[in-house]
Amino acid sequence: MLAELFAVMAPVFVGASLGFLWIRTGHDYPVEFVTKLVFNIGTPSLILASLSGAEVDAGSFSRTMLGTLLVLVGMAALTFLVAPLLRKDWRVLLSPMMYPNTGNMGLPVVLYAFGSAGFAFAIAVMVTVSLMQFTFGTMMSSRSGRPLRALVRTPNIYAILIALTILLTDTTLPLWLNNTLDLMSGFTVPLMLITLGVSLGSIQVRNLRSGVSFSLIRTLAAALLASAIGYLLELPPLAHSILVLQMSMPIAVFNYLFAQRAKREPAYVASLVFCSTLLSFLYLPILLAYFM
Repeated sequence: MLAELFAVMAPVFVGASLGFLWIRTGHDYPVEFVTKLVFNIGTPSLILASLSGAEVDAGSFSRTMLGTLLVLVGMAALTFLVAPLLRKDWRVLLSPMMYPNTGNMGLPVVLYAFGSAGFAFAIAVMVTVSLMQFTFGTMMSSRSGRPLRALVRTPNIYAILIALTILLTDTTLPLWLNNTLDLMSGFTVPLMLITLGVSLGSIQVRNLRSGVSFSLIRTLAAALLASAIGYLLELPPLAHSILVLQMSMPIAVFNYLFAQRAKREPAYVASLVFCSTLLSFLYLPILLAYFM
C-alpha cells in the first residue's frame, strides 16, 4: 500500500517542486500565457479525450456535478460560522472555503490513483468548481462582474456538452480526432503541476498559524459534507470517493488572484493557499489509503 501511495503522490510532488524551484532560482515563467493555454486548449482537449472514451453513464456524471454544487453551497454557508472564529471578514474567507484545487492538483492525484475510470468523475467535479469560480467568484471579486458573459466564454462548458452528447449517443470519434485530442491533452496535467509550483513559489506567505488552522477546519468540513451529500445522492462508490477526495483538495491558487483583484487581504489568502497545499501532502495519503 505504501508503494502505491508513493506512486500516486510522487509525480504530484515532483511536478510542483519543479515549478517551485524554477521560479525560486530566478527563471522566468509566463504564468498568464500558460494558464490561458491550459484553460482554453489543454483542459477542453483533456475533457473530450477522457469523457469520449470513458465508461461512465450520464446519470452518475450529472449527479456528481450536482453533488459538487451542493458541497460548494454548503461550504459557502459554513463560511459565516468560520469567519467569526478566525476573526475575519466573511468576504475574505468565502472563496478559500468554497474553491479547492480540483484542477492543478486534484486531476493528477485522481488520475494516478484511480485511472481513467475515476478521472471522468474528477473532471465532473473540476468543471463544476471552475464554472462557479469563474462566474460567481468573478462577480464577488469585482463590482462589474458579468457571470453570464464569463460562462459563455468558458471553453470547458462546450467541451463537456460535446463529450456528454458523445456519451449519450454512443458515438465513436474518428481516429485522427481521437489522436489529436490525446496529443493536445498530454501537456495539460504536467503544466498544471508546474504552474502550481510556480504560483506557490511566487506568493508571499504570512500568518502561518492562522493558515494552518483554517486549512484543517476547511479540509475536515469539506470531507464530511461531501461524504454526506454523496450518500444522499446515492452516488456510485467510485464517484462518491472522488467527490470527497476532490473537495478535500487544498485551496486553489486562483483564490489568491481573486483576493488581489478585490483587495481583500491577499497576503492572508496567500498563506491559506500555501499552508493548505503543504498540509495536503500529509492528509491526502491518508484519504487515498482509505479510498484505494
